Amino acid sequence: MTETVHIDLPGRAYDVVIGPGLLAQAGTRIAPFLKRPRVVVVTEENVAALHLGALKSGLSASGITSDALVLPPGESTKSWPFLEQTVEWLLSQKVERGDVVVAFGGGVIGDLVGFAAATVRRGVRFVQIPTSLLAQVDSSVGGKTGINSPSGKNLIGAFHQPTLVLADTELLGTLKARDFLSGYGEVVKYGLLGDANFFDWLEKQGPALANGDMDARVNAVKRSVEMKACIVERDETEQGERALLNLGHTFCHALEAATGYGDRLLHGEGVAIGCALAFEVSARLGLCSQEDPSRVRAHLKGMGMKTDLADIEGALPGADALLALMGQDKKVVDGQLRFILARGIGDAFVTADVPADTVLSVLRDGLMVR
Repeated sequence: MTETVHIDLPGRAYDVVIGPGLLAQAGTRIAPFLKRPRVVVVTEENVAALHLGALKSGLSASGITSDALVLPPGESTKSWPFLEQTVEWLLSQKVERGDVVVAFGGGVIGDLVGFAAATVRRGVRFVQIPTSLLAQVDSSVGGKTGINSPSGKNLIGAFHQPTLVLADTELLGTLKARDFLSGYGEVVKYGLLGDANFFDWLEKQGPALANGDMDARVNAVKRSVEMKACIVERDETEQGERALLNLGHTFCHALEAATGYGDRLLHGEGVAIGCALAFEVSARLGLCSQEDPSRVRAHLKGMGMKTDLADIEGALPGADALLALMGQDKKVVDGQLRFILARGIGDAFVTADVPADTVLSVLRDGLMVR
């Protein structure tokens, strides 16, 4: 079962291919884009140990040679030192504008390698082969690339669309349960922001999806990518509507900064907590019913996910400090912080008209439970 979602951007269109067994087909699918039968691959240690051999075999089956740079895993790799290492390695490999760089890993590798590809020789092509659920449904699609700064997450980067995305759903079977559920936080986000029927489906199919049902996984990835594609096609560089994709992220990025971008809080866990908080703010402002945040939290809890500030281990800053961290977010426009709130499940919108007192009260209530 293979599905294809076309990203229709003028002059930069590409396909996202979704399904099991795509690593074995990597050479066949990448070959049409090559001027010479060679690619360079950037990956990380965990992915390399599990899957790099299979990727190289899939490439060599089509006569494509490959060299690989293997970086350390983890969010700290999305930083200046590893960007410099990656760029210098690509240059040492004599990568030309007609070549293809393969980003083989989760969101960290995709973001880092995409940014490196955007800067080397003022832009070379790259193919995303995302290995995590989070990367397959979110970060590998849409062209956002970048690294983190001590000032905040993803503050340094560029828009650079991939040439092709190969989302091999078979690779999801090697994820740890926590990492899979982290990606599921982004899947749920799509239902919450714009497709109530998809959220209904997830309430029914979420357990099967988590337990390895391949059809459910392909369908969930496909629907998530379709929704992202529709928004990216209308607003590629986030001038307006694309900000909807950041539902939950204003809270999430502040919490990630507060916890040091480490294993205390994975990105998708922060998104899940952030979505629950965004719906709570929406309910307190009278935008949606109180049943909506309860339903969101019930589904996330039922999947075994973090939903509350109390679920984050260790100390957190106070509400005022968390609000200040939100002020560094990329969604600040003209000095005003934009929130993505909701009128109901499947009906999110962007607004700067959010009283700080309401946000502070939601944060304080969540912190008091700890």
